[in-house]
Amino acid sequence: MFMSSVLSVLLLGLFPVAADIPPPSPPLASLVGVPIAPPAERVSIDRRLSASGIIVMDLASGQTVYGMQADIERPMASLTKLMTALIIVEKHDLDEWVPVPKDIAGTPGSVVYLPAGEQFTVGNLLSALLIASANDAAVTLARFHSGSTEAFVKEMNARAASLGLTGTQYANASGMDDPRQWSTPRDIARLVSYIQNEPAIRERMSLRGTVIHSKGGQEISLSHTHALLRANNPLVEEGKTGTTNAAGQCLVSVVGKDGHEYVVVLLRSQKRYDDMQAILLSLFGSTGATETPVQDTECAQGGGCSPAEPYNRSQVTP
Repeated sequence: MFMSSVLSVLLLGLFPVAADIPPPSPPLASLVGVPIAPPAERVSIDRRLSASGIIVMDLASGQTVYGMQADIERPMASLTKLMTALIIVEKHDLDEWVPVPKDIAGTPGSVVYLPAGEQFTVGNLLSALLIASANDAAVTLARFHSGSTEAFVKEMNARAASLGLTGTQYANASGMDDPRQWSTPRDIARLVSYIQNEPAIRERMSLRGTVIHSKGGQEISLSHTHALLRANNPLVEEGKTGTTNAAGQCLVSVVGKDGHEYVVVLLRSQKRYDDMQAILLSLFGSTGATETPVQDTECAQGGGCSPAEPYNRSQVTP
């Protein structure tokens, strides 16, 4: 009798009653009404790339189709400004007026020479931040939002943690070299994917150039630092550059053709646009024709060379 009871218990464990089996949980994406993208195909890149950290992520599914040392932490230069922009657009209206700090002229690295004491809208400063990679715009926005750059950096790190960017740490709002600041290609790709929900950021990352005006009427011309986007490559939809001595040449690109979009992140590249054209060829079978020569005019921040050429109304259509 005892053995029979034990056997019954064991059999119940092996063959549970159908009524006790809960139905399988639906995928998380279906719970929030997001369609599940089909599996993305892996991409083979035949040519050796110069970047030391690379990821190509399918934008629809979030799947990695190509990667090389994608989880290694490295300096990210002005790709830092993507987080700066996200915090600002989440907390401010684009038409808010922002005063330029009196000591802004002391800002190192890439600047657009914002006039001290003048006022610009949040939207205009975002344009300077994302199109021209202006450090003076980053400092102005950080102080406007938090009162100091130190307080703003704390919020940057908190926002990164909330997004699950575990391989990222910020030490300033602009991307100047700092041993306490780093990220990974995968974290940056995830951040770029997330900010696709912010039209104010996407629009500015896609503009070849524009002109901003201060409240007092001063005009500043901006030209995009991403050379492939500036040359109007039809495969490049959005971009952000970063260049410092420690980080090397860094590049974010959102590329697409026939409805297929990818996020490409390059860290510590030696020839980022050669790398990008090789990736475009592997993804789409073409490097994409450009209206003007592809010239990398962005110098390492603090390197003492001239910034990208100014925006020209006759060549660029915002």
